[in-house]
Amino acid sequence: MLGNSYTFCNNMPDMLAEILDCEVVAHTRGGARLAEQLNPNTKMGAETQRALKEEKWDYVVLQEMSNGPITAKKSFLKSVSELCNQIRQNGAVPVLYATWAYKRGGKQMETMDCDYEQMYRMIYDAYHEAAKENHALIANVGKRFYELSETTDLYIHDGSHPTKHGSMIIAETIAKTIRKHIETEKL
Repeated sequence: MLGNSYTFCNNMPDMLAEILDCEVVAHTRGGARLAEQLNPNTKMGAETQRALKEEKWDYVVLQEMSNGPITAKKSFLKSVSELCNQIRQNGAVPVLYATWAYKRGGKQMETMDCDYEQMYRMIYDAYHEAAKENHALIANVGKRFYELSETTDLYIHDGSHPTKHGSMIIAETIAKTIRKHIETEKL
């Protein structure tokens, strides 16, 4: 898993490992963008580049910084493309972990130049564009958050990061995406 606090919050990689009964390795740093995973001059980038060249993976999950698909869409799309190429060279399948809009009416939402519906749609569209361009799987976590936002407590006090229940929804959504791919490959 390549990402940031949305990935490591509440030990979500451990939840995913338990659901799938597999090993999950996370290369994360709070606030990290996918571009950092490509940069061998950073500690995390060097670790990621080495792991993609020297270790064998089945799936590699990519998660961009929360508003990155909106505020730096061109960089996001470029990073996804480069990482997907490296992931395929490794023999693995890329999975985009599509994130969510900030909490409706929350303080974090006030920092964006859009409303909740617009933020949701822009993130959704950017991740789906990246998945289509790179023939990557997509775990529609943001869509699940959108569907549950009126009835489920998904955000901690900051209006951005997930609650423990939110992290379980993330892990379940990613697991469902991977399981569906495994079943499709068996056909």
